[in-house]
Amino acid sequence: MTITTIKALATSVAAAAILTSPAAAEVDFSGETIEWVIPFSETGGSARWANFFAPLLSEELPGNPTVVVTFMPGAGSTKGANWFQEQVHTDGTLLFGSSGSTQFPYLLGDPRVRYEYQDWIPVMATGTGGVAYINAEDGARFDGSANDLQDIDFIFGSQGATGLDLVPLLAWEMLGMNVEPVFGIKGRGDGRLMFERGEATIDYQTTSGYLSGASDLVDAGSAVPMMTWGALDENGVIVRDPTFPDIPSFKEVCEATDGCETEGVAWEAWKAFFIAGYPSQKIAFLPQGTPQEVVDTYVAAFEAVRARPDFAEFSSNEVGEYPMFVGAGAANATREATSVTADAKAFVINWLSEAYGVVIE
Repeated sequence: MTITTIKALATSVAAAAILTSPAAAEVDFSGETIEWVIPFSETGGSARWANFFAPLLSEELPGNPTVVVTFMPGAGSTKGANWFQEQVHTDGTLLFGSSGSTQFPYLLGDPRVRYEYQDWIPVMATGTGGVAYINAEDGARFDGSANDLQDIDFIFGSQGATGLDLVPLLAWEMLGMNVEPVFGIKGRGDGRLMFERGEATIDYQTTSGYLSGASDLVDAGSAVPMMTWGALDENGVIVRDPTFPDIPSFKEVCEATDGCETEGVAWEAWKAFFIAGYPSQKIAFLPQGTPQEVVDTYVAAFEAVRARPDFAEFSSNEVGEYPMFVGAGAANATREATSVTADAKAFVINWLSEAYGVVIE
């Protein structure tokens, strides 16, 4: 399904939400507190994403409830997702924020996963990007290719190889770079802190995390941006990330690097997981059992957020220039984010075993 189709569906569901506004008006959250659970630490991009949308959602929901973002990190976000799977709320006072690091273990059949995306009700989804950067000393050797970086031993703070970090780890290996991950951090913000303290020499952040912290390191001269993961155009072709038009994409760096190929099984596997993890990377869910009138109310509220005349401008500064999908568009984005081909899955499972001794059974 193309991005154009998804946008069209998102628009149609927005119109449906307007037509069903009398039913939505029956839901009143006056005096209520809505808990938006994020399965990561409070220092990463998912935290910034939810904290950005929370006050906007509060303004648009009937009764203007307080929307509080809480955090439940652990096990690469599967701890929080497993907890959410067990929740059956009917009053609309619980939201959950998924990310690529939640979606990838599901895609790979990670034994820690006890959650099922088909049980959850997506009401909003946004894409994001990612920026990889290296320390200033090694960055001085970066010329748009990784050729002069292949003899350097890099250290990277990682949440785990089966989560969203899969995308950069595989990209760096395809570039012939030696990157040693230190597993066990609870959020990408913690990886940035390792980089700031000199405990790591390479890092990446999703767009919101990069804008809120890592870009300051670049401005201060202590980090050098290496590449973004890119973005998809309407034909499914990887292009430069619109939020960072001056930074080359991984595809461009790969094409400029000896031995890195933008075709073949490794490239197709990387691209499949990039698509699953970034264009529809962050998704807001209501729990199973939520009544339709509550779902309709959330769809209408998020559509009202998207329709604000100032939304595009200030969202680009906080979470980047990416599509926001609502209702049916969010449902389609969720399907794209939770499916990869059997060949891509098999390649990645074999690579995880060979590179990191991660055996998925």
